[in-house]
Amino acid sequence: MQMDANPFPYVFDTAHTALVLIDMQRDFIEPGGFGAALGNDVRLLEAIVPAMQAVLAAWRQVGGAVVHTREAHQPDLSDCPPAKRNRGNPSLRIGDVGPMGRILVAGEPGNQIIDALAPMPGERVIDKPGKGAFYATGLHEWLQARRITHLLLGGVTTEVCVQTSMREANDRGYECLLLEDCTESYFPAFKASTLEMVRAQGGIVGWTAPSAALLRALAGLPGRNTL
Repeated sequence: MQMDANPFPYVFDTAHTALVLIDMQRDFIEPGGFGAALGNDVRLLEAIVPAMQAVLAAWRQVGGAVVHTREAHQPDLSDCPPAKRNRGNPSLRIGDVGPMGRILVAGEPGNQIIDALAPMPGERVIDKPGKGAFYATGLHEWLQARRITHLLLGGVTTEVCVQTSMREANDRGYECLLLEDCTESYFPAFKASTLEMVRAQGGIVGWTAPSAALLRALAGLPGRNTL
């Protein structure tokens, strides 16, 4: 099928496309979490949740593959290099105890995906030790085994984990589209710049489109489960 997108229409087959939702974790999205403790306005990120819910529901209806990611480290931080842990706010580093448990540590309350976008049985959940979804996760192999060639992406933050994942995917040959109203940053100018970078020069990294364009494309497709 085809959907309206920038810089030109995006053509995909749901049987070979995955929806990838990046790091919609309590610590980043909810009031009282790590993001808020750093002084960020988490309402900016919360605002994209309804659009993401609509996309996720429609994608599930047509039986498309779904991947959820969490930025998460082992409790002993063996997969978190000092160069990563030692940057950022020195009062709240990875592994420190934050408002919702240890920050970016697997299994902690704040590290969980928000209830509104909770994974369903059969959907892939990936804990990633880096910003990108492909580093040290096995995601590429999982997608290849299912003959996935196209990715629809959303999540937070646009300029960090989302953009990194999209560039990793582009280098591996995936045709990627970023859903504009399903991604956000604590810094709106960073989101705007990322969208421009992604679709520049004829789609150097991929496509962007509002979620409404995807929903229109899916509206006439009968529900099916092909994977």
